[in-house]
Order: sequence, then structure tokens, then C-alpha cells
Amino acid sequence: MSKLKCAVIGAGYLGKFHAEKYASLKNCELVAVVDINEEAARQVAEKHGTQALTDYHALLGQVDAVSVVVPTSYHHSVSKDFLQAGCHVLVEKPITVTVEEADELIAIAKQNNVILQVGHLERFNPAVRGLETLEEKPLFIESHRLSPFNPRANDVSVVLDLMIHDIDIILALVNSEIEKIDASGTAVLTQGTDIANARITFKNGCVANVTASRISMKMERKMRMFRPSSYVSVDFQNRVLVKHKTGDKEMFPGIPEIVTEELTFDSGDALLEEIKHFVNCIQTGENPLVPGEAGRKALATAIEITKFLTHR
Repeated sequence: MSKLKCAVIGAGYLGKFHAEKYASLKNCELVAVVDINEEAARQVAEKHGTQALTDYHALLGQVDAVSVVVPTSYHHSVSKDFLQAGCHVLVEKPITVTVEEADELIAIAKQNNVILQVGHLERFNPAVRGLETLEEKPLFIESHRLSPFNPRANDVSVVLDLMIHDIDIILALVNSEIEKIDASGTAVLTQGTDIANARITFKNGCVANVTASRISMKMERKMRMFRPSSYVSVDFQNRVLVKHKTGDKEMFPGIPEIVTEELTFDSGDALLEEIKHFVNCIQTGENPLVPGEAGRKALATAIEITKFLTHR
């Protein structure tokens, strides 16, 4: 099978890692790194022995697949150009700024029969993949995604920056329409919301309480799920999945015992797995784990939460 001609659009913090992964894959050829900052593009391109460009239009019709790792406000325009040119696109999260933009990208991808995958990286965390073996649907979910302040990703609110990871995972786990959202949040260090909490009630009865902060003194990325006969906790950061469930024996008369199973996963490389998955979907025709539709759902929910915060 011939190598896929790939390019990375955006040579910033995340873009340089995308370039590194494509360059490491035997079934891919990294043909270019693009950034409006010529020096940034050159530094990344030279490291991987490829060309640096400042205008991505030169690649339209010349590459098979791209990672779009530019500021969120440009996700739509850049992805649209490549999709219309028949190129497969892996776009970083959030998929776009608006739901209408996301709908347009999804339609163009279908029309041109190309892959549109959204970079919800946490889905490729091995501890999250371990959740796929759970059969019971959760009744209540609680998640905390806390990070110290980082000036790098402040072009969007904490909801679109951090909380959207957990929103995406929760939507996939619950697989039900949303009935109601209640939320609160505030700006502390930036002009946008820096800490937020949302309570999402689903039509199937599940409730999710989701907290995200980018002004915390510590790093914490955890989710807890309560189900009829079990409790599951996931530590995304340390890749630990703990399952507590009722056993066959009794702890007290009439009270079943609690059986605990703890699984610790290797650190792995979630971004490499995400890009390998993208490439595999292109070569096999399989549907991506996080298609445009999943990115759209996460975005729509995050926007509703953000609107609620804005109206407070």
C-alpha cells in the first residue's frame, strides 16, 4: 500500500506533536508543515526533513490527509478547503466555533466521501478505552477537570478548552438526548469563563455533574460513574480505572459484599494512537471513533452551557 501524503496545518504547541507522529509512521509521508509564522513552520519542518510553507492553499489537491491544528476560529475555513479538495481531515477540538459551521463540514465530508475526525484526544486514553467493556449505563456521573493557569489556550472559555473533553466522553457513555442543562461559572484571570460547573440531565434519567477549572492549584482529571450495582472511577491523568461492584457473598446479613478491581494502564501515546486510528480509517474505510457528528454534539452541548453562563 502506497504511503499517505500528509501535512500538518499549524506549527504551534500541538501542531509540532502532530508532525512528529506523522513522521514516525511508516505508512505516511509528512510532505509539509504549514504556519503563517515562517520560523515556526521551518523549525518543525527541518526537524522532520520536510518542507515548510506559510500558505496551506499550495497543498490543496496535493495531499491525502491533514491535521488542522490552528486557532479554533480558523478550524472551519481551513478544514472546509481541504475537505472540498477531497482530502481527509483530522481537526483539533472543538470542531468549529458554531454548530452551523460543524454541520457544513460534516456535509462536505459526506459529499466528497472523505474522513472528518475530531481531535478529542481523551477518547484514546487507555483508561477511557477500558470503559468500553462496561455494560450497564450510568445513572449519575461526576467529573472534575482541573488545571493550573496556562496562557496558551485562552482564545476560548474553559468550557470549550477543558470541559468539552468530559462532555464528549459523557455523551458517548450515556447515549441519550439531553433534557435540561443548569450551569454556573465565572471569569477570574481572563475575559472568558475560567471555572465552570454544569449539571446535565438526560432523557434516560442519567445526571452528569461536570466541573472544569483552568485556575486550579493542582492538576486533576477524574470521572466517577454510579450504576445500579456498581461504582466506577477513572483517573485520566494516571490512567487508572477502578471498578467497585456487588459480589456473590454477603458483607453483612442481607448486604452484599463489595468487590473491587483496579486496572492500571501503560502510559502509551494517546496522540499517536489517535493519528494511527485516523490513518487506518482512511486506508480501510472504517468510521472514526470520533467522527464529525460526535464533535458537533460535544460542541453544541458546550455552546449551550456557555450561553447559560453568559446569560447569568
